[in-house]
Amino acid sequence: MIINIDGENMATEADFHQAIAGALAFSAHYGNNLDALSDVLGTDVERPLTLHWKNAAASQLAMGPSFDRIVGVLRRIEAQDAEWGLSERFHLHLD
Repeated sequence: MIINIDGENMATEADFHQAIAGALAFSAHYGNNLDALSDVLGTDVERPLTLHWKNAAASQLAMGPSFDRIVGVLRRIEAQDAEWGLSERFHLHLD
């Protein structure tokens, strides 16, 4: 599955959580924080999954350090899938 989110519409971490939760139909119990994101993506989301973050530079500029923390979580999920040797994995593409 490929999920597209648009950085032109994300100026805060809350905007990101709203976009990812909507795109992946997270439950109403999703915590809207990076720990919850890591938990859900690490165990609950079906693979293969590619998250395509269009206009990521716009988000990076608007979010500042929050962008780096979000991307760090997403990269750790990628690395975890590779480490576990999963044939179907999570991938992040920033454009």
